[in-house]
Amino acid sequence: MANGEKIKDYLAVAAQQGASDLHVAVGRHPTIRIDGKLIPLSQEPMLTPDDTAAMGDFLMDDVRKKEFESDGQVDFAYNFEDRVRFRVNVFYQQGHTGIVMRVINSKIRTLEELDISPIVYEFSNFSQGLFLVTGPVGHGKSTTLAALIEHINQTKEHHIVTIEDPIEYIYTPNRCIINQREIGEDTHDFPAALRAALREDTNVILLGELRDLETISTAITAAETGHLIFATLHTNDSAQTIDRIVDSFPAHQQNQVRSQLASVLIGVLSQRLLPRTDGGRVPVVEIMIKNHAIENLIRENKTYQIDTVIDTSQKDGMISLDKSLANLVKRGVVRVDYAMTYAKNRDYLRMLIGQDNNSPQN
Repeated sequence: MANGEKIKDYLAVAAQQGASDLHVAVGRHPTIRIDGKLIPLSQEPMLTPDDTAAMGDFLMDDVRKKEFESDGQVDFAYNFEDRVRFRVNVFYQQGHTGIVMRVINSKIRTLEELDISPIVYEFSNFSQGLFLVTGPVGHGKSTTLAALIEHINQTKEHHIVTIEDPIEYIYTPNRCIINQREIGEDTHDFPAALRAALREDTNVILLGELRDLETISTAITAAETGHLIFATLHTNDSAQTIDRIVDSFPAHQQNQVRSQLASVLIGVLSQRLLPRTDGGRVPVVEIMIKNHAIENLIRENKTYQIDTVIDTSQKDGMISLDKSLANLVKRGVVRVDYAMTYAKNRDYLRMLIGQDNNSPQN
């Protein structure tokens, strides 16, 4: 077997073992990530520069190879023997080729299957507005949004456009018309595709990421003009998400943007994936549902008070990250020590779970 094709063996192991990622790096064994932990495939030889370069060549077509050579990295999707789909990043590191491949589950799971409150489905019932799913890379943002898009597909008659880099989940149209556009393949960039979607009789737009000022600005405009926008952002909580959006604009525009955002934002779901006590991972979430209090705080630049509103609005379906963590600990789903590493306020979390500061951490 040629060096490049050897990566198919690694992909087969990743799929069989239920891994989330495969890492290919010079001087290392091929490595998979399972439940957040990196596990070397130590039965495989250490990888040489020629090995990783051949594997990159095997995965990339001519267009991707040109992009890789010019930019030093390239993102794309790869279908492994029509069984498993991967999101791929090929990049240079210290002059050598490195590869990271993330497994994209073919089955789109429901919010219930993901252990996320079904109240999040309510955001699919708006006719327009902006809903954001935030959190670190690799913590399930795309999976949560896929659950929402599939719910709309099964329950409403809408035209949905997804704009992704690359396309992750593949949807089978049911009651909706669904068009999926990939950056680099179907369109030049996010802003261009988003502007085009406004002229395509679109009801719902899924944006893979709000990654630059032009995309953010166009998304806000789209939400103002009768479109329901779902997108992701790499922020830790609702207050930080709002600040990040506002701060991305020049200072002289920020008051106007706060006013726009106060009007169009309908909610923020911030999530992390934590190890389960029985294996696998489970999401811990903060859910912010915009109400009059939060709308006023956004407009008045008092986002530091949003945490308090979330914490005191559980009856409205909101939940703070620490209360979500406490619920998982009380259910025996997550260990206390893991919960503490993600807590926003450790003393408050200890109080919620009834643990004093001298109690054991597991």
